[in-house]
Amino acid sequence: MSNDLDKKNQEEREKIKVTGLQEIPADITDEIKTSYLNYAMSVIIGRAIPDVRDGLKPVHRRALYSMYKLGNTHDKPYKKSARIVGDTLGKYHPHGDTAVYDTIVRMAQDFSYRYPLVDGQGNFGSIDGDSAAAMRYTEVRMSLIAQEMLADIKKDTVDFIPNFDNSLEEPSVLPAPVPQLLINGSSGIAVGMATNIPPHNLGEVIDACVLLIDRPEAPLAEIMKVLPGPDFPTGATICGVSGIKEAYQTGKGIITLQAKVISENIEKKSQHAPTLVVKELPYQVNKAALVERIAALVQDKKITDITALRDESDRNGMRIVIELKKNANHHIILNNLFKHTNLQTTFGINMMAIVEGRPKQLSLLEALHYFLNHRKTVVVRRSQYDLKQAQDRAHILEGLKIALANIDEVIQIIKKSKDVDTARQNLIKQFQLSEKQAQAILDMRLQRLTSLEIKKLEEEYLELIKKIAYLQEILADERKLMLTIRDELIDLKNRYADNRLTQIVKEEKEDFVLEDFIAEEDIVITYTKDGYLKRLPLNTYRKQRRGGRGVIGMGVKEEDLVDNLYITTNLHDILFFSNKGTVYRRKAYQIPEGGRTSRGIAVVNLLGIQKGEKITTVIPIREEEFEKSRETDDLYLYMATRQGKVKKVALHAFASLRNKEIAAISLVEGDELIRVRLSGAAENVILTTRKGKSAYFSGKQIRPMGRTAMGCRGITLAKNDYLIDLSMVQPDSDEDILLITENGSGKRTPLKFYRLAKTRGGKGVKSIQLNKERGEVVSVKVVNERDELVLISQKGIIIRVPVREISRTGRNSIGVKVMNLDQDDKVASVATVPQSHVTN
Repeated sequence: MSNDLDKKNQEEREKIKVTGLQEIPADITDEIKTSYLNYAMSVIIGRAIPDVRDGLKPVHRRALYSMYKLGNTHDKPYKKSARIVGDTLGKYHPHGDTAVYDTIVRMAQDFSYRYPLVDGQGNFGSIDGDSAAAMRYTEVRMSLIAQEMLADIKKDTVDFIPNFDNSLEEPSVLPAPVPQLLINGSSGIAVGMATNIPPHNLGEVIDACVLLIDRPEAPLAEIMKVLPGPDFPTGATICGVSGIKEAYQTGKGIITLQAKVISENIEKKSQHAPTLVVKELPYQVNKAALVERIAALVQDKKITDITALRDESDRNGMRIVIELKKNANHHIILNNLFKHTNLQTTFGINMMAIVEGRPKQLSLLEALHYFLNHRKTVVVRRSQYDLKQAQDRAHILEGLKIALANIDEVIQIIKKSKDVDTARQNLIKQFQLSEKQAQAILDMRLQRLTSLEIKKLEEEYLELIKKIAYLQEILADERKLMLTIRDELIDLKNRYADNRLTQIVKEEKEDFVLEDFIAEEDIVITYTKDGYLKRLPLNTYRKQRRGGRGVIGMGVKEEDLVDNLYITTNLHDILFFSNKGTVYRRKAYQIPEGGRTSRGIAVVNLLGIQKGEKITTVIPIREEEFEKSRETDDLYLYMATRQGKVKKVALHAFASLRNKEIAAISLVEGDELIRVRLSGAAENVILTTRKGKSAYFSGKQIRPMGRTAMGCRGITLAKNDYLIDLSMVQPDSDEDILLITENGSGKRTPLKFYRLAKTRGGKGVKSIQLNKERGEVVSVKVVNERDELVLISQKGIIIRVPVREISRTGRNSIGVKVMNLDQDDKVASVATVPQSHVTN
């Protein structure tokens, strides 16, 4: 076996000798690493990542250079795209015609490039995602700004390298007098890295460059005053500046883009349907796909209240029309569209570029400095080239001046010379000329001997002397060099700058919260004695006249009775105060909405209340009211207990309350919290008992206390009587005090019939004449003519009654029938509907 193996190895060695091949020992792991790295660098350098100097990838650079070499400039007729693609492919970029044509197409799209580098004629695609026509149908030429990218390329401003087959040369970078990397941005995916640079406004980028030339050590904060952020060709709005700042500092950041949407016929009364009109889209959003997505959301009923959807975009601009129902909340619809569609997107900035042959993550300042360094190199090389040309020409003109000053002698020397070489040598010898000068004299035409031509030569020579001095100054003085670059940038700004398209708003776009998708509506919250909560729209209950029977408002167990009813909106925060002196806080929409006859949710499941604890008061409140209380110190919670104690606490004492309960008042054994009101410090207090006694005094007589204080005496109670309600009224108010008894009777008495007590703690005065038929007082309200009442019985019957239908009487009157009840039913609770919520 070993002999056979030795024989085979010998044959292989002989084969190597015959063919001239050599054995090269190699480890497969090292070979794979080397090959992969070579491939990765080829993709990074040669395809996907732009050069920091001219902001172009090789394919873009080669396409533009091919157009330049073909004379396909902006002032010449268009040429077929296929011709440009073929020329680029055959001479510089042998990677497939699709790659080249796609590049040309993108450079021609005004919705992809902020400043298109190609002027296209024909179908170059659309923002709807339509692809461009075939290259044989479209025509192109360089745009004016693209020509600027190649300005002075003939003046040895950049290095040239061999093309793929060494038959031609191509520029390794373009002179690029404009910061292309920033004004049009770039995107690409390489091996292990990617770039995503947003476009910017040319005028703003040039202003930033000028600022850095004037003050090279200028900080980012100053740069961002003139260059505040990206400027996308499709406009839209950037929400917040923190992502921009982070990207400019580190090279990476995320910004939020929102479509520009205007409201038509919404804020003003119009016969036309209310509409949302999309005028601008976030960058790289497909309009047709967006319209399809909105339509799908409407069809799936994920977004309601949209009645029609049309794309009315034309050559005058974008216009996507979204028609809404008449009473739809357009803010809620818009928030849903932002959340579920590409009307709001994010753009991840990743400023990766090739710097000195290697990929590098760039900050904004670095990108600007690298561009300015490139311009320094280009202007120095251009100045050196122009200086040499000027010096060579001046040298020739000096020889011509000598010849013209001695023209007769020059002519004689030429006439006596037997040939051109002899004449050249004789001129050199006679006038100490250089060979170039002597040849220029021999080449001079006789017409140059006229006095006018002689004058022109002298003027040309003087201009050249000035130009030489100027160029030498630039090359000798770096400040003069930078001022030259500055002047050229300002000239470019004057010729190409335009207004910003993308608006930047400083407010950060936070993640949507649930409230952003909930339309505000008036609601009724009911609470039963057994602790069941329910939320229902207020318009569930129709208005009836006084004495009606109402409708079933909820289904209750035989042993369960409705205890309280509150009017608010579903977007308010709700403070729940219990009889044990504890307060809880929840959002109104967190209370499940029930049917008109449903029981609702057990409050223990919503709040986690303790055994024997029940909710006695619900205070609807806005978040901003807590801050207002802290600033003005004029919003207080007034509390009253069953045994007649009262207390006043600043509202902001409860601002930190979230999902965990806290103590609102300390209670003695046997006492409980019966009512809490939100009011100002200057309002008056009315305390009413079950037996119809009322104490009326100024709220100033109650000093502000801490959250856990016990309070002070508000009214002195008779035997077998207890406090049932606390009301707050404005001094000199023209409102009425309305009392409802348990058997459905009610009366209202003008507030002026009550004398304001000088001190708190008295026994109060009679507010209603009670008897066995009407029962005792169950509710007290402060009302006016335009309010409405919502009454609910212990059996769950609800009725809405206008206050004006209850006649005004004196304090000691009996009242009228407000709600007609069954013999075994009683009024459980009463709520007022403020005039701002009153509907027909």
